[in-house]
Amino acid sequence: MEFVKLNEAQKKSRRGRNIALAVVLFCLVVLFYVVTLIKIGNNGMIN
Repeated sequence: MEFVKLNEAQKKSRRGRNIALAVVLFCLVVLFYVVTLIKIGNNGMIN
């Protein structure tokens, strides 16, 4: 099995994309949590 060697620029770029993806996923989790709290707080009366 042969592995690809990444240079420093590629490693930095990959790390940046991974951080951006983590931030987006975290924001989605927070958004779903807030929406759920709002729906539960209003007894699900929002249509």
